[in-house]
Amino acid sequence: MAGLPTRFKNGDGLYQPLADINVTPLVDVMLVLLIIFMVTAPLLAKGVKVNLPQAKAAQPLNPKEPIVVAVTKDGKISLGAEEVSGDALIDGIRVMMGEDKSRVVHVRGDKEANYGDVVAVMDRLATNGITHIAILTDSRSKTGPAAAKAPPTAAAPAAAGAPAGGAAK
Repeated sequence: MAGLPTRFKNGDGLYQPLADINVTPLVDVMLVLLIIFMVTAPLLAKGVKVNLPQAKAAQPLNPKEPIVVAVTKDGKISLGAEEVSGDALIDGIRVMMGEDKSRVVHVRGDKEANYGDVVAVMDRLATNGITHIAILTDSRSKTGPAAAKAPPTAAAPAAAGAPAGGAAK
């Protein structure tokens, strides 16, 4: 090709250095990294997918990393993305809380789940001293483009002295 420097032998039998940068290895590495990130990004999602019921009075929660307990429609309990038994639930939450006893536990109950299963999980939490409990709901209306942008919301966490069934009078 015209204009490109070529390697040639000079009188000593040595080659002259080529001053161009070869970008092919750089492009190869970048494409491999892109594929790795595209494959691993969906695997980083936390939690169990449940179909949340809607509530209009719920308020958005603070962005602090919550402890999420999910109750599926078939009554299974999950702590984060891991399915646990009722006995292991309390131990797992205590390990996640560490020294921060004021941390809020978010309970996500599928709208098709048995109401008694969700209440049983909340009762188990309350009887074991975990009093900052919030129930997550879905405040998104199912129509319009803004429906996909609204974050999950929750009712205010129960106060430490309030009964499990409602506010103190």
